[in-house]
Amino acid sequence: MYGLIVKLTVIPGKREDLIGILKESAAEMPGCFSYVVAEDAADENAIWVTEVWNSPASHDASLLLPAVKNAIPRARELVSKFEKVAVTNPVWGAGLPGL
Repeated sequence: MYGLIVKLTVIPGKREDLIGILKESAAEMPGCFSYVVAEDAADENAIWVTEVWNSPASHDASLLLPAVKNAIPRARELVSKFEKVAVTNPVWGAGLPGL
């Protein structure tokens, strides 16, 4: 298993727009077991994305999917700061296969 935790800070007032882009682009990603988008409770301009994949290769391949490739430039226009907070090795998760 391969996991990522990412924090995205958006241009003020654009959080819902970015959430919409993430929701539409992440719907069908082979090898993705979990893709959670959450609003930061303390910062109205921040979003957290927590991902669980079957492998790093599946994550990397997702960046080449048409829906993701089309979403990246649209999302970049809204993001003022991108932070890869952590790369993880998931060992358990409700609903995750084999854990």
